[in-house]
Amino acid sequence: MNRSNPTGRDTVTAFPIRVPDADLTYLGDRLRGTRWPDAGTATDRRQGPDLPTIQRLVDRWRDGYDWRATEALLNGWGSSRTVIDGLGIHFLHVRSPQADATPLLLTHGWPGSILEFRDVIGPLSDPVSHGGSASDAFHVVIPSLPGFGFSDKPSEPGWGVGRTATAWIELMHRLGYRDRWFAQGGDWGAAVTSALAHMRAPGLSGIHLNMVMFQPTLEEVENATPDERRMLADAQRYDREYSAYMKLQCTRPQSAAFALADSPIGLAAWIYALFQDVSDSGGRPERVIALDHLIDDVMLYWLPNAGPSSARFYWEAAQEMAQGIVHDPMPLPAGVSMFPGEQVRLSKRWAERRFADLRFFAEADRGGHFAAMENPPIFVEHVRATFRTMP
Repeated sequence: MNRSNPTGRDTVTAFPIRVPDADLTYLGDRLRGTRWPDAGTATDRRQGPDLPTIQRLVDRWRDGYDWRATEALLNGWGSSRTVIDGLGIHFLHVRSPQADATPLLLTHGWPGSILEFRDVIGPLSDPVSHGGSASDAFHVVIPSLPGFGFSDKPSEPGWGVGRTATAWIELMHRLGYRDRWFAQGGDWGAAVTSALAHMRAPGLSGIHLNMVMFQPTLEEVENATPDERRMLADAQRYDREYSAYMKLQCTRPQSAAFALADSPIGLAAWIYALFQDVSDSGGRPERVIALDHLIDDVMLYWLPNAGPSSARFYWEAAQEMAQGIVHDPMPLPAGVSMFPGEQVRLSKRWAERRFADLRFFAEADRGGHFAAMENPPIFVEHVRATFRTMP
């Protein structure tokens, strides 16, 4: 694939993704040569993804899945690259047919990717063609986090949430979006988007989040309503049953790096586990996300060998958190969407304490942690509704 570096400091270049045939052949050989684990002692997924599920995923991955179609999609969405703070950043840039559209920065998380937003790019950038209003149009910018996808892998410590947010400011300005733009995110994308707001990034006029990283106060716990108690119970369950990946990646990411780099099946199962546990799918993410889309997501980790470097993002963020977390209310206008399958949720009254100017708050009828993939129409509706309040 073309990974040539731009020569100018501020240069933005087209970045056509062209994975060599040899890389795909090698992957196929690895999939055919898999040494499978035994089925385990629990059949209800308490120990992680079950053997038949991952075998079905691999059957499709090996025989029937078409990476070239996905490659063409990515290239058709303005696949580009620029070097910021010494690191090559890969991003999609989809300009709206509406010349006066507002720029919108979308940031993914782990184990997601820029393809989290595949089903919302069209409605957000070209609403008229999707039954919407021209006034809701956005120029869409979707970067891959440092160490994710086809962005470069940091070779030194320090590329956490704050440094990424600073890079995103430069990216938007480099694209000519200086005066007025919006930002949206979930998971680590929510952390980066929140950091942008706390930084009062020049030109940033408002944000939308589909996840809010917060800790309830003792008072909030003691005075929780029945709905809020369910939210607290889900968060506790997440910490108790689902968060082993996070604790490992926050403390010893390199312990998992060798397996994530070497084994396509190990990487796929590690990623699939999160889609299983935190999507609104009853533990069967294929019910709400096409299997090929799940494989696409894995490919954006496998092809550029981004499993290890993406895991280290957790370690970087943990170092930042150890230095202190900003507890001041979010200063910029904001909108928040809560999806029922999200494990870490908050109520409107809890949100109002944490956002100085909460313009929009809504609870979706379905969807989980991967909101833009699981319920794209409502995701689009909420993003539009949020930014309509920020003329």
